[in-house]
Amino acid sequence: MDTVVEVKNLTKRYGDLVAVNELSFDIEKGEIFGLLGPNGAGKTTTVEMIEGLRKLDGGTIKVCGIDVSKGTDRVKEIIGVQLQSTTIYDKIKVKEAVDLFGGYYQKSIPTDQILEDVSIADKQGSFVGTLSGGQKQRVALALALVNDPEVVFLDEPTTGLDPQARRNVWAIIESLKGGGKTIILTTHYMEEAERLCDRVGIIDHGKIIALDTPRGLIMNADIESAVEFTYRGEDTEAIFANIAGVIKVTREDNRYILHTKESSSVLRELTRLADEKKLQLEGISVRQGTLEDVFLLLTGRKLRE
Repeated sequence: MDTVVEVKNLTKRYGDLVAVNELSFDIEKGEIFGLLGPNGAGKTTTVEMIEGLRKLDGGTIKVCGIDVSKGTDRVKEIIGVQLQSTTIYDKIKVKEAVDLFGGYYQKSIPTDQILEDVSIADKQGSFVGTLSGGQKQRVALALALVNDPEVVFLDEPTTGLDPQARRNVWAIIESLKGGGKTIILTTHYMEEAERLCDRVGIIDHGKIIALDTPRGLIMNADIESAVEFTYRGEDTEAIFANIAGVIKVTREDNRYILHTKESSSVLRELTRLADEKKLQLEGISVRQGTLEDVFLLLTGRKLRE
């Protein structure tokens, strides 16, 4: 496969703070690459440097063979960016907005075509201010795609959308991949990353701490399953951690997760322990391991912390 984005030893400092610490990774043509990390991990800074919006303090970035530091204007012609929140003047019509943005580039896709591609053609004569949240996100996607970019950056593309609107955006993203686009996705929804991404890089403290397919990350973390329950009594995390077969215990308030490869035996021992020590455990369930479990194990933090 062809490497479309090449990041080598990328570094960014803000005073004494090293926000990005000699970061390196490649992104191949036609893949959806997820970049995940807790707030403050360096994720946004990394993406903005790839887009040419922030200067590098060290390392190199190449997009489609172009050195971003030396050819920022050329890079901006071949990338498309959808921000987490795109503000468009309420009193402009959808078609007018896309026409306007298309005029900023040396080449652009015909407006009618791009509106069909993102399933918003029926609203082309509507004012942006009258659209629903999901419709506005599709307009933002149209603006990101109007120059027929080689690489598309999607920053939290489904934040604030209802489940149906979120799945509509997912379908558009999958169709972009089918059309050969390379997509860099940042998201706080683990289900979204697990469904859409070919590979995921987890960044923390300015470094990539894991990089693989979603399934590969789950398998390599040895968390094929998890036993979840609620316990409102005194802190007994250490007791749960000593159950045979438990790899690690993570906790959010009163909700405990026992990560394991042996869910049946862990469940039996947990039940025995609860009876023996009179622990009131609620909502016990067993599920397969997820990308969120990997994230919690590796960083010890939820995405929004």
